[in-house]
Order: sequence, then C-alpha cells, then structure tokens
Amino acid sequence: MTTRLCILDVNETLSDLTGLVPRLVDVGLVAADLAPWFAGVLRDGFALTLIGRRPVFREVAAAGLRSRLGDGSDDAVRHVLEGFAGLSLHPDVAPGLRALSDAGHQLVPLTNGATATSEQMFAEADLLGLFSHRLSVEDVGPWKPHPAPYAYATRTAGVVPAESLLVAVHPWDIAGAAAAGLRTAWIRRRPRPWPECFDQPDVTASGLDDLAARLGVAA
Repeated sequence: MTTRLCILDVNETLSDLTGLVPRLVDVGLVAADLAPWFAGVLRDGFALTLIGRRPVFREVAAAGLRSRLGDGSDDAVRHVLEGFAGLSLHPDVAPGLRALSDAGHQLVPLTNGATATSEQMFAEADLLGLFSHRLSVEDVGPWKPHPAPYAYATRTAGVVPAESLLVAVHPWDIAGAAAAGLRTAWIRRRPRPWPECFDQPDVTASGLDDLAARLGVAA
C-alpha cells in the first residue's frame, strides 16, 4: 500500500522533552520527575476525553505540576510550561522529515497540545515549509487515541486512512491510529520491547531518518 501522508506525533516523537529538566529543577523538582509528570498529563487527558470533556493540554499539564509541587505558584508553573516552546528536535527528525518530503510524502504534525507551542521548534529547524498542515486535537476535542483526531487529520489532508501512516513513539498512539484504519510506524527511541497487549506496528524504526530509509526501500 502506498503511503501518501505521514501524520506525526509531536511530544517525544519529534521533540526532546529532556529540555524541560532545567526548568523543573529551577522550581524545586528533579530530573526524575519529568517522566511521571508527563505520563500523568497523558493519563488525565485520556480520562477527561473518556468522560466527554475537551481537555486543554496546558491546563492539564499545569494541574499535574501543581500536584507535584504541593503548593506550586503560578510563576513556577508558567516557568516550566514556557519551556515547551523552546524544546529542541531529536537529531534524526530534521533529516528524516526532509527525506520523507523529498520522497513525496505529505507531512502533517498532529499533537495533543497546541500547534503554536511547537512553532519555534519547527521554525528554528527550517521545517515549517515541509508541512501541508499543522494540526491539534484542540480543533476536534478528544485527545488521541480517540478516533476523531486521526479522522480529522486524514480528512484535512485529503488522504484516505489506508494511505496514511501515523508516526509515534507511543504505543497507545499507534494502537489508536491502527483502530482508525491508518498504517503505523513506531519510533523506538529506547531499547524496550513492544508491549504485547497491542498489535504490532506496520513499521519499526530507530528514528525519523531510519523510517525514511525503510519507506524508501519499501517503495
């Protein structure tokens, strides 16, 4: 099956969240707080989606920070959250996206956050021109892995799900896209096994550059 569209998860798949660690330390937390805090943001966003709410990433992330800080001030929360706008891309992302674009794939980031948050990151890497659209679940309401965001992305791009590839580091995102009829590519950034509770992804790659090479061979 030809892949015409690559739908790209943003947080952790493209962006390196470890850039937030210095800001967490600034407000009294430690590097080890990053992973459980971000996992909690996802958990709470999923829960709000399940009960029919329209979660806003910044609000959910702020609530999680206040819980970890105990008595977190607005300034402390703001200091950490402003770090999202200054995150860097993983080193494989820019060359991988350029290779995918050169091969004729339409590229569309789809984030559970706000599109404006990643603006600086993409602009500094000179990638904004590669994207036909930059989309957020905020435009439709439910967070991924609800089927609505994937349908929104394929509809906006004008490509049928079967010719679309969801690219993500998160197995839950891969599972949601597969259930919505998309093909899937897992970016395996850490040496961990695929969780057996989910069906296998269509492609596994070590980075976006590796994914581009694998799709090129398949083509």
